[in-house]
Amino acid sequence: MIKEGTKAPNFKLKDQNGKNVSLKDFEGKNIILYFYPKDDTSGCTAEACNFRDEFPKFNKTNAVIIGVSPDSVESHKKFAEKYNLPFTLLSDEEKDVLKKYEVWKEKSMYGRKYMGVERTTFIIDKNGKIKKIFNKVKVQGHNEEVLEAIQG
Repeated sequence: MIKEGTKAPNFKLKDQNGKNVSLKDFEGKNIILYFYPKDDTSGCTAEACNFRDEFPKFNKTNAVIIGVSPDSVESHKKFAEKYNLPFTLLSDEEKDVLKKYEVWKEKSMYGRKYMGVERTTFIIDKNGKIKKIFNKVKVQGHNEEVLEAIQG
């Protein structure tokens, strides 16, 4: 089970430019790893744009922001370009990393059950340990919570 204080599972996924990115690439930095359901939907766009707008503040904390969803590399590229996102988006079409981080869950909408991404953010410290987990994230004000947690 994934918990605060444990080592973050490593992974390798393609970013919005088709480049392989691994968690190990960011050793020595604070990592904000956020999982979201889908590119270009209202909640996910608001979350990404909130991180974008606060990006300079996150930079000052020696933090990198990485978004992960099951969308394709092409979808991420369009999403990042459309909203001018200055951070990495990773494509997990196979859902391997989503499952490793336990965010691929059964959800329910209008009484219909389906599998999907539970919006979750992990703060991983410079040593690769999970410092904080935000489960079932509410987008409004989330970027401030994350910034506070990374500074604290």
